[in-house]
Amino acid sequence: MDIEKLTKDFTLAENWTGLALEYGLRLLGALVALYVGMRLAKWVARLIARALGRAQVEPTAMQFLSRVGYVLLLVILALAVLQVFFGVQPTSMFAVLGAAGLAIGMALKDSLSNVASGVMLVTLKPFRVGDVVEIGGRSGTVESVSIFQTVLRGADNQTIVMPNSLITTAPIVNLTPDTRRRIELVIGIGYEDDIDVARGAALEVMRSDPRVLPDPAPDVLVYALADNAVNLGIRCHVGNADFFAAKCEITERIKKAFDRAGVSIPYPQRDVHMYHHVSRDGEPALPPGVRPQLGTGARD
Repeated sequence: MDIEKLTKDFTLAENWTGLALEYGLRLLGALVALYVGMRLAKWVARLIARALGRAQVEPTAMQFLSRVGYVLLLVILALAVLQVFFGVQPTSMFAVLGAAGLAIGMALKDSLSNVASGVMLVTLKPFRVGDVVEIGGRSGTVESVSIFQTVLRGADNQTIVMPNSLITTAPIVNLTPDTRRRIELVIGIGYEDDIDVARGAALEVMRSDPRVLPDPAPDVLVYALADNAVNLGIRCHVGNADFFAAKCEITERIKKAFDRAGVSIPYPQRDVHMYHHVSRDGEPALPPGVRPQLGTGARD
């Protein structure tokens, strides 16, 4: 009995050892295949990007398509590894993927909307890599457009990552297509100040700046007669690269020119008129409709 039991134990241990060795070798082969396959997928993605570049495809579409190709290659690699090393049949994998795809799609509907939005951005081309844009209150230079998100580089060198679905639902202002931008300043002056003097001072500042383009010519218009000031619209055009610095410096110079010309920039203010009425007998008169109160009206 002892010999028979030892034989069974030895056979069982041998089976477990064989299974562990078999599946260990399969797992090792799968890991090696995944490593090599991922390296090959990156290499193929770079080849796709180079081919698209030679075909003069714009950088935005080139980046997007190369990354989509890389993801598809990874999916194919995973399916091949499961079939070769673990014997999973393609039909079974497709059935499982089809069943799980619906559940995953419902759970990841926001991510899938980002993918669809990424396709729309590449197809409709509202901007390209390198363009300066304003999207949803954020501004920066487009660095990349991927499957799920778009990366902007802000003016302060910060990285702005925006989901593609947010971009397609927000107003997009592309500041790059034209080589020039308009500076528009709204500055209020006092009602007692001379509009022509203020207009002349502002025009002199803009015309003396070499960054201001002569065409269209700078102009100063009366935008509104506001509550506390006469609002002047001071406008000129500069190159895209000079916009921010020129706007700040022209604003400062106009303030100094107004100070020299005696043109005031009023604060918000309100005039309050107080009237003191006196009756014929010398007592303060009550406003019309107000009756004098006799006593406190308290009762015991």
